[in-house]
Amino acid sequence: MGDHVRFTSHQRPGLLRGLSTKRTTSRLWAGSLTAGVLAAGLLTAPAADARPAPEPHLTTMSIKSPPGGANVRVLLFHGSAAAGDESPVVNAGIEAIEQIGLSGPANQRFKVEATDDAAVFTQATRLGRYNAIVFLTGGGDVLDPEQEAGLEAYMEAGGGFVGIHDAARAEPYSDWFTGLIGARPAAAGPANVQRATVEVGDRRHPAGKDLPPEWKRPDQWPNWVKSPSGEVHTVARVRESTYQPGASRNGWDHPISWCRDYDGGRSFYTGMGGTVSSYDETDFRTHLRGALLWTTRLVQADCKATITANYKAERLTQPNQPGQNDQIGEPHGLVTAPDGRVFYIGRGGADASRPVITDWNNPDVGKGKGQVHIYDPKTGKVTLAGELTVFGNKGGGDELTKVEEGLLGIELDPKFEQNGWVYLHYTPHSRINRDTHMAERRVSRFTLDPATDKLDLGSEKVLLKWPVQIHSCCHAGGGMAWDSKGNLYIATGDNNSSGFSGGYSGNNPQPAYKGVSFADARRTAGNTNNLNGKILRIHPESDGTYTIPEGNLFTGEETDEGGGKTRGEIYVMGVRNPARIFVDKSTDILYAGWVGPDAGQPSPTWGPAKYDTFAVITKAGNRGWPYCMGDKQPYRDRNLPDPSQPLGWYDCDHPKNESPNNDGLVNLPPVTGNNIWYSPQGGAPDYPRDANGVPSYKQEEATYRLPWLKGGGQAAMNGPVYRYDATNASEKKWPAYWDGKWFVGDFYDADQPRNAVLMDPRTQGDGGLPVHSESLKKIVPTGNDGIKNLMDWKFGPDGALYVLDYGRGFFTSDSKSALWRITYTGGGPTPAADQLARRTE
Repeated sequence: MGDHVRFTSHQRPGLLRGLSTKRTTSRLWAGSLTAGVLAAGLLTAPAADARPAPEPHLTTMSIKSPPGGANVRVLLFHGSAAAGDESPVVNAGIEAIEQIGLSGPANQRFKVEATDDAAVFTQATRLGRYNAIVFLTGGGDVLDPEQEAGLEAYMEAGGGFVGIHDAARAEPYSDWFTGLIGARPAAAGPANVQRATVEVGDRRHPAGKDLPPEWKRPDQWPNWVKSPSGEVHTVARVRESTYQPGASRNGWDHPISWCRDYDGGRSFYTGMGGTVSSYDETDFRTHLRGALLWTTRLVQADCKATITANYKAERLTQPNQPGQNDQIGEPHGLVTAPDGRVFYIGRGGADASRPVITDWNNPDVGKGKGQVHIYDPKTGKVTLAGELTVFGNKGGGDELTKVEEGLLGIELDPKFEQNGWVYLHYTPHSRINRDTHMAERRVSRFTLDPATDKLDLGSEKVLLKWPVQIHSCCHAGGGMAWDSKGNLYIATGDNNSSGFSGGYSGNNPQPAYKGVSFADARRTAGNTNNLNGKILRIHPESDGTYTIPEGNLFTGEETDEGGGKTRGEIYVMGVRNPARIFVDKSTDILYAGWVGPDAGQPSPTWGPAKYDTFAVITKAGNRGWPYCMGDKQPYRDRNLPDPSQPLGWYDCDHPKNESPNNDGLVNLPPVTGNNIWYSPQGGAPDYPRDANGVPSYKQEEATYRLPWLKGGGQAAMNGPVYRYDATNASEKKWPAYWDGKWFVGDFYDADQPRNAVLMDPRTQGDGGLPVHSESLKKIVPTGNDGIKNLMDWKFGPDGALYVLDYGRGFFTSDSKSALWRITYTGGGPTPAADQLARRTE
């Protein structure tokens, strides 16, 4: 073994006094009892007769900080309280860790000494030689009080600890050891070996960065009495849908490997490693090697990023003064400036003191004020930069009882610091037609006066405008975003009623007002010649015009039986209500989310239940609405003469727009499947399909491919992709763990998502599902006193997350409407640079 030494109490009786003689009979674990059975009564909390804390004279051992000398050493402890022969798993683990220590770059190798004698933990001089201690034990009460005190002193001095599999069953009476491990196994967990998928969510920690994000392997998979999520940093989870977890299952959030900075030192635990074959796996050895590199102080790692106590959520804005909108309007979107200021908009609804005019005979019908506010983090003050008079403050009086028009989106020019240009997406009240119930939507450019932080409303340059019906609510969209090439993306809703189709496809051609259909999304989202229900992409020019970049879905010159049938501005068609979009400028990939229809359950007659949707969009395409949803699940046609009677199922690969309200192409681009969809029943519902590819839509036959998702009341709010900047000196920035993760959320905060997901670049553009998800509900706090109704969220240049809480009503603002900031407070990776081990021979 060379420098790797294995010794036992039988081989070294003078140095490590016999393990079997250190306990009284009353503290021996009967061989007939398994650690799992004992766990049922002992691992949930300290028992009333738990052993007492060590007496002061037992804790006088001291270890110079940090442990470890010039030669990096690992102590591998495999003592067990159970009678019988040593487990083959222990022998396999010892052999593997010895070989890990001999492999890799010379400056990352270490010596391994293995023992089953716990007396080593009372020998401070010897224990202090080790950079890390590995527990490869069958569990049980393996340390007496003085020995545990020695392990505590070692950790307090900056030591490292790695626990493997059954190490979580060791020291069942010790609260301190429970904290060191992080969680205790449930007694009723499955004991058999099963093949499962491990989601390696931390792509930066040395224990995860070189592993596949979806790691398929056989092992024993313990369940936990209490999940440690939020109190430890999870490196990997096991996906319960890929094996049989048993009655004590933990659910979608089932950590299997984690780490934390604990009591002065570093602790890493993995529930894997329960089989002999585990230690022959290259990937499992890679996993253990990364854990040992960090715990021995050979490399730094961040084990704080998902610990909820390391984040601070603070409300930045106060409630409005009575009768004023001095702090905030009806929240609808935000953008951050390079200097850290936050620009956020109010759609147009007013508080209860403002009249809502619903009479179409009144010239002021629906008149509201769309505000632009600016929060300055340097002063903590809010400025009302400007107000646009919009059509957006309207209650009842038409087919439905609300309106979603108004001030819908905001973006700052890529050269904002030089030119002060602000782009607003809105519906001017001056352009409504009270006779036809039509309006004009536009995207305009305004200039901000840097001296006063006021918008010059007279500087307006109208880039793009198009007609929208305002007779019947809803779906205005509104979000905007830039890519790295100076292209502006504009999200527009399908301008279609939520009624008249039973909450399914929104394709009823009959309802109309003065010749304009308001319940047929084939007129808009499914129409190649209409800008509604789309994500547009244009290139604004300095003179206030725009050009169309290459690579959009259409050139604008396509014809069908003669005549123009397309709009060149369209990048994505077939979206219902995309309120929020984001472009990751490091990749120029578009991320979008949109709200689905209202059907609460799937229908074998009409199609899927309401699906709110998120998509990674790598190229121009058709996302399906109102023909298909989810992973290309079709709706049923209901064309004339009787829209209450179903016709055939739509063909997602060859959709046709045969609506009488269509003025675009009949033959549409094929539908691209989406990455995330959810219904009240669960995340990513899927069904058996017939020979024609049509799902059964029988709820009892559904499978849910994303178990971390569920809906109810649903309103998808797409978020950003975080990009970590190591050169950013801000102490507020989120850590590198989140780099590349996509934030997806919902307006509501009950069962709806508020998660950061990891995508597979190989499959994301074709509808591939996320490979990992991290809940954000304890970091971006939920509840009535938190951010209950998430309306928009983006990272600022300081690396902090800025979030708009809509408030507690609808089409108004109230005392809970607010801008929030979520900052990271956990500090940098560990160990500190000056504490890294320097291996010498």
